[in-house]
Amino acid sequence: MDIIHACASILSQLADLTTQIEEKDFIKPSESLSQSTIGQHLRHTLEFFICFESGYQQGVVNYDRRAHDKLIESDKYIALAAINRINDFVNSLKEKDLKLEVGYDLAKEEFLTIRTTATRELVYNIEHAVHHMAIMKIGIREVAPYILLAKDFGVAASTIRYKEAASVTH
Repeated sequence: MDIIHACASILSQLADLTTQIEEKDFIKPSESLSQSTIGQHLRHTLEFFICFESGYQQGVVNYDRRAHDKLIESDKYIALAAINRINDFVNSLKEKDLKLEVGYDLAKEEFLTIRTTATRELVYNIEHAVHHMAIMKIGIREVAPYILLAKDFGVAASTIRYKEAASVTH
């Protein structure tokens, strides 16, 4: 499976979740998630892709400059539209050199610029999405247990391979 297909699979799982979840549960605070919502975690995940898309066009990616779009986190249909747009972007992606701005100084907004590539940023976004999907899964079990998730929802490919290899040897 190539990286574009891996990303498409993750976006498809996110779309499936978003389609299944009832609107009231999309915005329901989860005690397991420190009162955050499935919508907030989905928005956070999608905004990294959105920052990547914007940075891809400009040549400079900065994940700290997210919009924190309340509409994506509160309206599942807007979230679905964002997923579809991201999928279109990923499917049209061509390799190119980029710059990544990162800032870790809490006292001021100062960024370090490092070299990166479109492929490297796509890999980062996939890993970031899987991580947040694992967190979302915890909240889904609490606020929307009726949702049927793919068995590999929020599970890293390396973990799936490890478990499959371990089951063969036992």
